[in-house]
Amino acid sequence: MDEIVITLLRTLIVFLVLLALFRFMGKKELGEISLLDIIVSLMIAELAVISIEDLSVSMVRALSPILLLIFLRVTLEMIGMKSQGFRKLVEGTPVLIIDNGKLIETNLRKHKYTLEDILFQLRQAQIADIREVEYAVLERSGTISFFRKGDSKFTLPLILDGIIQENNLKIVKKTKDWLVSELKKRGYDQIETIFYCSYMNEQFYIQKKETNIS
Repeated sequence: MDEIVITLLRTLIVFLVLLALFRFMGKKELGEISLLDIIVSLMIAELAVISIEDLSVSMVRALSPILLLIFLRVTLEMIGMKSQGFRKLVEGTPVLIIDNGKLIETNLRKHKYTLEDILFQLRQAQIADIREVEYAVLERSGTISFFRKGDSKFTLPLILDGIIQENNLKIVKKTKDWLVSELKKRGYDQIETIFYCSYMNEQFYIQKKETNIS
């Protein structure tokens, strides 16, 4: 009976600790699962089970590895916020897999996607034929975003946090020199001062960085 009570108490403690920690990590964790999120979540789940079932291990000792994982996750997230290169290394980048109705076989093979996978996701998106697709982008989360031909709402960021997204420029069939030239015409001489820039229907949307943020 005592063991049951102790197990229930440990379960409650672990639940409350994990609830607080995941809340601390932010709502982004609920909406976008990256490779790093999956690894941390799996390890935390395993450690949580051990901390509940193994009564010979103290709660402090059992929760210490979980706290370390959360610390590492938050630290890496902060580094990723500062360094786009580090974020791409850890989480990857979106990849073009269909261009003007044509599958890009090299990218499909590189990311272990089969034709059956593509056709399944096409059906889920209620798209009858690949030829209806202007672009398809494999997102970091593993899902595919489809953009139909003639879709005027298709846009990709060309600049994120002061860094030109050269892969996205290739997708929209533009060059870095073109982008720099067009921005200069609009009075933007310093790329690093631009927080976000996108291009759609021959129109730019540009947001500069806030000067009071360090």
